[in-house]
Amino acid sequence: MIGHVDDVRTLMIPDPSLVVLVGAAGAGKSTFAARHFARDEVLSSDAYRAHVSGDERDQAATRPAFAALHRELARRLAARRLTVVDATNLERHARRSLLRRAFAVGVPAVAVVLDPTLDVALTRNRLRNRVVDESVVQRHHAALGKIGAPGVLEAEGFAVVHRLHGAAAAENVRLRRVPVA
Repeated sequence: MIGHVDDVRTLMIPDPSLVVLVGAAGAGKSTFAARHFARDEVLSSDAYRAHVSGDERDQAATRPAFAALHRELARRLAARRLTVVDATNLERHARRSLLRRAFAVGVPAVAVVLDPTLDVALTRNRLRNRVVDESVVQRHHAALGKIGAPGVLEAEGFAVVHRLHGAAAAENVRLRRVPVA
């Protein structure tokens, strides 16, 4: 719940842009996406796995799911439509592939790093429909620690990086879309 108006942080999001959500399983990426973006703006790796295999938990469907996600991403960015990628995006090669799509059409890329404490991520993970093994959540959280430092994502080519540390940080934000010519 939002306290005082002064507690709310405004995140500036270029429109159009590629918005890459970054965080461990259980970090709140899908909740954040649903709260701040239209349903048709969000490309979810889980939804694409479900589309490909009928089961969002089917890790064997990851490769074809991401191929489909990337095709839709390319189509949307070419049409200059704001697009959000809801996946962990913890590996550099995954982010690099997304960035290439944005650079190819001259659309800025924004990273939104969701970084609750490990305890919060583990608790949220236990409450999800698709529970991820705790060792995976711990590994994700450790990986986030390596890329969450200032300058790392910027050096990869993200035009804007918003870092939301702690569980409340992601809840106490509003987005402001800034038109890009």
